[in-house]
Amino acid sequence: MDQAFLHTKKLLLVDDEPELLKMVTAILKDDGFENIILAASVKEGTAAAEIEKPDLAILDVMLPDGDGFSLMEQLRSFTDVPIIFLTAKDEAADKLAGLGLGADDYIVKPFMGQELLLRVYAVLRRCYKMDRKLLKLDGCTVDFSRAEVHKAGKVLPLTAKEHTLLETLARNEGKIVSIDSLCEALWGDNPFGYENSLNAHVRRIREKIETDPSKPVSLITIKGLGYKLNIRK
Repeated sequence: MDQAFLHTKKLLLVDDEPELLKMVTAILKDDGFENIILAASVKEGTAAAEIEKPDLAILDVMLPDGDGFSLMEQLRSFTDVPIIFLTAKDEAADKLAGLGLGADDYIVKPFMGQELLLRVYAVLRRCYKMDRKLLKLDGCTVDFSRAEVHKAGKVLPLTAKEHTLLETLARNEGKIVSIDSLCEALWGDNPFGYENSLNAHVRRIREKIETDPSKPVSLITIKGLGYKLNIRK
């Protein structure tokens, strides 16, 4: 699922520090997020959420007309949007208060840009799953709900590993997915040593989805980096 899909999500950022808003916006946009709504108070954040209907809210605890906890309670009256608190306060009571209200995560300032991104992606992945049942490729259609490839009047079943591999590539539509990332998707947290097995799965998938497996046009090898999947629009 991945970043191409998650980058379509709308993010609401509420903080009264202009420099922090600018910095966080730059971090998110540099990584591919384009739809970012900014607010500087409880009132502005509530109004923005009602109008824009964000997919994730990142809230500061200390706001000029209240706090992030009260803003979260207001948001919860009309939306179940996932929420991350982003605050300079490192008090255990504040963290417990935020999480106790149902926040999805809590980040303390100062923070590293990569930490913010990892936490944003983690929350989005937990809360949103790509709903793609049919995948149209050049010369075939993949039915994820049935784990089948339909090509030239034939129905070719996918194994569990083939299904996972194709789904992972589809979630990163048109983007390179590293060998390590694909191995991790197939074999878990210790993916080392599986590259030959991955190559074998790729060969078998190409036999099912490509018109000419020796000249693939859908599942492409990017030498030294990984693979990408070209999807027909």
